[in-house]
Formats: sequence, structure tokens, C-alpha cells
Amino acid sequence: SVRYESSVWIESQVLSGVRYRVCRMTLAGRIALARRVREIGRSVEFLEASDTTEGRLEAAIARGEVDRAYLEWGLREIEGLEINGRQAGPIDVHEHAPIEFALEVIQSIRKECGLQEDERKN
Repeated sequence: SVRYESSVWIESQVLSGVRYRVCRMTLAGRIALARRVREIGRSVEFLEASDTTEGRLEAAIARGEVDRAYLEWGLREIEGLEINGRQAGPIDVHEHAPIEFALEVIQSIRKECGLQEDERKN
């Protein structure tokens, strides 16, 4: 018999003693995630082509929204991290965690999604 776990625990390389659980990609998960990031991703491409500072800032905001979508979709649980006196949850990573940790988690989620390097830039 085959045993499959729909999520995987990852030891943080940024915060010692912290680990987090991310979803593995499934067909339903791919569709749900694609729906969430499709429109945001289109606006990122358009805005990144802008010659204005405002356009580039809007592109950066849109990329942040894509990152948040990945976190909300893919991060299930965190162990060993307290933020502001309470156990950190997935939304805390986006709003309150050190940016290096948030970026590590996002990269791990994208890796589990099987995204190619050029797709990870969005």
C-alpha cells in the first residue's frame, strides 16, 4: 500500500527551532491557486513594463499580493514561533514575521507547487 501525506513539514533555515507545514500540490489545489493568482499576475506583468515610478510601485504591491495568496493557500501550520506573545499562524507570517522567514516559506510553497524559476518571479 502507498502512504501519501497531502502536506510536508519543513525545518526553517532562517529561524532555528522553527518548522512549518506546507501543502503539496494536487489537481484541485492547482486550480484553486491559479484562480487566486491569475488576475494579480496579469497586472504584475503589465505594471512591471511601466516607465513610471508609480507603475513599478504598483507592480511591487501586486507581487506582494501574489505572495500573500501563496501563503494563504499553502501554509498550514507553524511550530516553534511566537509573534507578539502568541503562537504564530499562517496569516502572521505575512503580517508580522521577519521578512526573511516569510520569503523562505513562500519559496518552499512555490517549490512544492512545482513552479519553474521564471514562474517563481511572479
